[in-house]
This record gives sequence, structure tokens and C-alpha cells, in this order.
Amino acid sequence: MISVKNLPTPEDKQPVRRALLSVFDKTGLVDFARRLHALNVTLISTGGTARSLREAGLPVTDVSELTHFPEILDGRVKTLHPNVHGGLLARRNDSEDMAALSEHGIEPIDLVVVNLYPFSKAVSQEGVTDAVAIENIDMGGPAMIRAAAKNFFFVAVATSPDDYDEIATELEASDGTLSMATRRQLAHRAFERTARYDRAVADYFARATQESGDRMPETFSIHLPKAQSLRYGENPHQAAALYGDPDRFFEQLHGKELSFNNLIDLSAALQLIDEFADADPTVAILKHTNPCGAASSKTLEDAYRAAFATDTQSPFGGIIVVNRALDLATAHAIDEIFTEIVIAPDFEDGVLEFLKQKKNRRIIRQRQQTRADKNPDVRYALGGLLVQERDPVIPPFEQGRSNWKVVTERQPTEQEWHDLDFAW
Repeated sequence: MISVKNLPTPEDKQPVRRALLSVFDKTGLVDFARRLHALNVTLISTGGTARSLREAGLPVTDVSELTHFPEILDGRVKTLHPNVHGGLLARRNDSEDMAALSEHGIEPIDLVVVNLYPFSKAVSQEGVTDAVAIENIDMGGPAMIRAAAKNFFFVAVATSPDDYDEIATELEASDGTLSMATRRQLAHRAFERTARYDRAVADYFARATQESGDRMPETFSIHLPKAQSLRYGENPHQAAALYGDPDRFFEQLHGKELSFNNLIDLSAALQLIDEFADADPTVAILKHTNPCGAASSKTLEDAYRAAFATDTQSPFGGIIVVNRALDLATAHAIDEIFTEIVIAPDFEDGVLEFLKQKKNRRIIRQRQQTRADKNPDVRYALGGLLVQERDPVIPPFEQGRSNWKVVTERQPTEQEWHDLDFAW
């Protein structure tokens, strides 16, 4: 273990006098830099970031003026220098650190504004090569982020445009200073971001080097942002939250907040209906993730009534999901009993207004099909996780029929073929 110097307790409020800005995503950059400049913060920058700030009329000091060394290797080396990292890592309450800065002509840097090359986006493209992947691995960015976050007693770090307003507002309200609580929270976000980034790079190499006989990686990790806190889990005494990016797949248009159990049911409903994406109008009714009725027909209303007729008791308080824009006639049929959640890819004119008359009914619009989710299927098992590839969507009947083998003497009738396909 590294020993810790007996240093004075850092001040809660730390001034921000010099900021280093080097970002790939320039969303909100200029407005944030203007607010920093208005607070007399010296702006230091690199490459395209410096160019954007100059074009906006802001005074900028190039990093090369600090390092006395030009950017080289197509920008691969520009901030990896003692004059940058010394300014980030020096402890302001350590006389030896500050003497070292003075001896070498290094000035402290109080704020780092960095976001990283879009590695995950780059390697998600079809046909990506190692050459493309490695050029999208950021080196200087993570090094600066980690240095600033490590020294959060004195230095603040912004890793997302979402941080900008929070930082600028506190600086404006606190005479150009940031509190320890803010710096610590920003450090937490920074380490979360670099951890996700490193995991994405490691996962890319794991996929590329897996042995042909084993399609599953040697290690498996999950790192997802919290999408929302939930009132409780499966039972009222259990804390719970939803993690990930569910907004890609659905949006809630009406009704109370979705519960833990609602979200499990909703996932099951969407996965079921996507098997019928290319089929005739189809309706499924689910209760506690299990279908208690499902049918295809020429109209959604006919499909709903056939699905309901399968079990007229269980659908009360259940979930109804359809594979077509929901029409008013089907909505009226659904309204004959209490349904907790109605899910559709779209809603015809007047349907939403009609369904919203029941304030407790949750209405969900499906944004894209679940087959767009490339993540594996993960389930808890005692002591760990069970991970498997997602079961592929069943192909349309006429495409898949050639793979079916009849093992009885009697061949199915045409109707039986279609019934088997529907059941499967």
C-alpha cells in the first residue's frame, strides 16, 4: 500500500482559473466556454476544439504553448506531457508538489473538459476492421480524465455536455469556485465513463480473438447507466431501478409510472409480438409474462376477440399487445374489461384520446422491434449469471417450412402446418 502524506485538509471551495478543453463531441462547447471566459477562466485547448473556440471569437492558448512541443503523429501525442499532467496532478496543499511546479515552470490546471473518441459507435459499423478500431481508441483523453478525477480534491472534470450547465451555474453563483461535493461527483462520473470505455475496447478484442469453438467470451460484464428509479421491486420492500436504454424500444404515452413487474411483462409482450411482425393482424394477451390468448386474423378486432375467447378470466388486469396500428374498433373491444397496459407500434386517429379516458391504463408505443437488441439474454443464477445468445426470430412460415421434418406417417394438412407454425 502506498503511504499517504500528512497534508492539510483541502479547502471545500476550489477556484477555477485555468481550464483545458479537448473534446470530440462539441455539443454545447462554445456556450460553456463563453461562460468560463466571462468568469476570467483561461482557456487551453487542442486541435479542432481550439479551432472551434477561435472561430467563436474566444481567446485560446494552444496546448503546444504549454508543452513547448508540437502535436505529432496525426494528433496521437499532444497532451501526454509533464506540463499538462503535472498541472493536473499537483496537490495544492503539498508544498513539495507546488515547489516542483514552480521549478519547472508548470501552472496548475483546475478544470478538464474532455469527451472521448466514439469507439463503440465506430466498431458497431458493418465490416469494421482492426485498423479502424485502433484509430478510435482514445489515449490522451482517458489519461487526462483519470488524472483530473484522481486529484478531485483540487481539480474538476467534465466528461459530457450534460455536465456543462451544472458546472457553469455553480461557478457563477460561487465566485468562480466549485465545491468538494461537486468535484467528487464529477470524478465519480469520470471514472464510470472511462470504465465503460475500457470495457468496450476489451469487449471488441474479446470478440475478435474468441476461439472458433466457443462463441461466448471468457469474461462477461454489464455496465449500464440508470434509466430510472422504480418505486419498488417485485415486492414493496425491495429497492429497484431500471438500467440501460429502454427508450430505444418503447415510450410511455399515458398512465402511472411502470413498475418492476410491468417492465418484465412489457418485455415479454414485445418479444412475443415481434415473432408476428410479418404476419396478419395479431393480438396477444399476457398475464405475468405468460400468454393467456393469442390470435391472428384479417382484422385486429377479430384477432383480439379470438385471443380473448381463449381465456375470458385471465385477461382482466393484463397486457394487450398488437402488431399493427391500433384502430378504434379494437380499442373499444379492449375497453370492455380493465386492461393494465396496451402496447402498439402506432395508434390511429382518436384511439389515444379514447384510451386515455382511463387514467390508470398505461399506454405504450413500441419504437422498434426487439430483434434490434443485440445484447445477450442474461439471467441470474445462484453465484453468478447465465448468459446466452438471443433466440433468433422465427422466419416466416414459407421460408422456414423446408427445415421442418415430419416424423409420422401422416403428413399435416395445410391448416395444420399453419397452426403448427403459429404455435411454434
